[in-house]
Amino acid sequence: MTIKNNQSEIIRKDQQFVWHPYSSLTDPIPAYEVVSAEGVYIQLADGKHLIDGMSSWWCAIHGYNHPILNAAAKDQIDRMSHVMFGGITHAPAVSLCEKLVDITPQGLNKVFLSDSGSVSVEVAIKMAFQYWISQGQPEKNKLLSLKGGYHGDTFAAMSVTDPVNGMHHIFDQVLPQHYFAPKPEIGFNQAWNNTDIAEFKAILATNHRQIAAVILEPIVQGAGGMNFYSPEYLKQVRKLCTQYNVLLIADEIATGFGRTGKLFACEWAGICPDIMCLGKSLTGGYMTLAATLCNDEVSRGICDGEAGCFMHGPTFMGNPLACSVANASIDLLLSQDWYANIDRIESVLQQHIQAFSDLDTVAETRVLGAIGVIEMKDPVNLAEIQRQFVEQGIWVRPFGKLVYVMPPFVITNPDLELLMKGIYKILSM
Repeated sequence: MTIKNNQSEIIRKDQQFVWHPYSSLTDPIPAYEVVSAEGVYIQLADGKHLIDGMSSWWCAIHGYNHPILNAAAKDQIDRMSHVMFGGITHAPAVSLCEKLVDITPQGLNKVFLSDSGSVSVEVAIKMAFQYWISQGQPEKNKLLSLKGGYHGDTFAAMSVTDPVNGMHHIFDQVLPQHYFAPKPEIGFNQAWNNTDIAEFKAILATNHRQIAAVILEPIVQGAGGMNFYSPEYLKQVRKLCTQYNVLLIADEIATGFGRTGKLFACEWAGICPDIMCLGKSLTGGYMTLAATLCNDEVSRGICDGEAGCFMHGPTFMGNPLACSVANASIDLLLSQDWYANIDRIESVLQQHIQAFSDLDTVAETRVLGAIGVIEMKDPVNLAEIQRQFVEQGIWVRPFGKLVYVMPPFVITNPDLELLMKGIYKILSM
């Protein structure tokens, strides 16, 4: 039997029943029905193909419908889609954890698997708190984060996201209260000045007896503003955390797996955090999966404490289907000259993004690795600009003042050029 797709009916029911992220049910912005995706192309129900500039919120690094990742999923689902991870283990999870230990900064050698990036941050924060409780220092129950940061939508993650200009400021009265340092102001390639770290240092020096951990996004602050900062800032943070006996949590959910031009953004500064969060592109965008890694000191400190174990256990932890695809995705990435590929994408972005600086509506442009950012002087009208981008045959999802691209790594130069030209055409109107 052939079922005829009725786009208007799908969209009508979508608006009636479905609550999309950061959207209103009473005044929803348009949604576009997708029927398939291949490579860097998203096909809409009306037959239109869009060049994907977002990697489905930064996770589909290999594009869509990749035969190697498809094969990994199909092979695993015939074996088992899921088993509980309490008292049971399996090869896909063990292989993935070993692989993550091998490729992440040296010292991170224990892996806790979870379901999403936000949960991996919750796990990291809980690790830090439980570690200090186990050390007989329960008073170390505060966190130090950076303004301009974003760490997820769950409550602990929200509590360390920018408290004023972040998307969660309306929850200020119900969230735990933590410390915030000014966001780094010195850009990625700018000359270093110690004044950029001065207030962070002062907060840590004054409050380190109450601070369990510093949590930050290394080098690139993502959804909080797409801010690229100096590797020296990260080096200084690592030194200060060591000096004041505070754990360092690196949120690499957005930056991990090559996006910035290093496999992990911490590598730009040559540092190793005590705890690292991974997600998004871990499975190449196929399935939800996240990981929180820590060093021996943290893991032993937790497990040698009163509880005798880490007090967390997601139902779908270590899902074998997701782990199998993650293994295939990492192997696929590392089997290629991924560094040269990111350098290629960065070069094309730099060539095209310069023209945007001449537009009166543009405040600033910046590029790092496979990330291109056009910061507008004023917030864009999301519904209207989205419609215009779709008409140009491109998929870009701005937020606030930021029009940015984080395309799949498989994008070709011609498609990347079409993507940037399409954005320029709309922003120059």
